[in-house]
Amino acid sequence: MKLLTHNMLSSRAIKHVKEGFPLQIEARDVKVSEAEFNPDFISKIIPKVDWDALRRAVEQLGHLDDLPATVPQGFENNPDFLKQAHHALYEIELINGNLICPETGRK
Repeated sequence: MKLLTHNMLSSRAIKHVKEGFPLQIEARDVKVSEAEFNPDFISKIIPKVDWDALRRAVEQLGHLDDLPATVPQGFENNPDFLKQAHHALYEIELINGNLICPETGRK
């Protein structure tokens, strides 16, 4: 599962869960592979991404590296930032593991 997908998931469907976001990751297998870089698409998807949740997910997978703490002003014209975001969203992939509801601890 790519981290863009993880960023859109929640466990609100579970009974008594109000928010259910962001899901915690318990990773067993993580894969990093190259994906085609499309700066226009990345710059359009960034406003839809919960950046703090993305950073937590990347950290839980052990790949926090150089991902900035916040989205910089004028990110659309910052190719280095767009490449970092692309790497986190599309190139780091959870292969095997559990997603855990932050409110109930259910896997």
